[in-house]
Amino acid sequence: MTFIKICGITNIDDALEAVSLGVDALGFIFAPSPRRVHDSAAREIIRHLPFSVWKVGVFVNEELKQVRRIAEDCGLDTVQLHGQEPPEYCRQIPLWVIKAIGVKDVGSLKEMERYSCASILLDAPGTDRAGGTGKTFCWEVALEARKERNFILSGGLNPMNVYQAVQKVRPIGVDVCSGVEKIPGKKDGSQMKQFVKEVRRADESAP
Repeated sequence: MTFIKICGITNIDDALEAVSLGVDALGFIFAPSPRRVHDSAAREIIRHLPFSVWKVGVFVNEELKQVRRIAEDCGLDTVQLHGQEPPEYCRQIPLWVIKAIGVKDVGSLKEMERYSCASILLDAPGTDRAGGTGKTFCWEVALEARKERNFILSGGLNPMNVYQAVQKVRPIGVDVCSGVEKIPGKKDGSQMKQFVKEVRRADESAP
């Protein structure tokens, strides 16, 4: 089944509702963003989450020691990087690492070759603000990426287009943020439910 991550979690109610829908991961943004969450708030939310749900910290060009500190303090098990962090930086993080790559065109995919040490997330270009722009990128480029390796698909996904995205691209996972929100930082329960439903419907129709 397609891995589902809901990002930009800022409160316990949204987190627990997402968990009840069967999502695989929740993302907490520790970078400049309308969805930025303080360490103490993230720690309090995470302590109520089941072990089976991935707790993903999202960072942008943060000092390595700060990433390590927040990860340990909050109980993260995954770090997602949206800046210009080099492979050497990724290798020094003692957790699972997801490296986001902004996709402008096929040439952007060359970046994947540098990050054999991390999982890849393909996002819309210009998303160094840690997601939530609501913009998609050309999924034909994602199909080219699939020839080299699998990835998590992000960038402008919502309940209206995620079925088509999963059907067309067949990523290993999908990542949504603004596409299931009422306002930045506050999720819409019905939108989250529909998003998960559409991903699973696409999974069921997979060849």
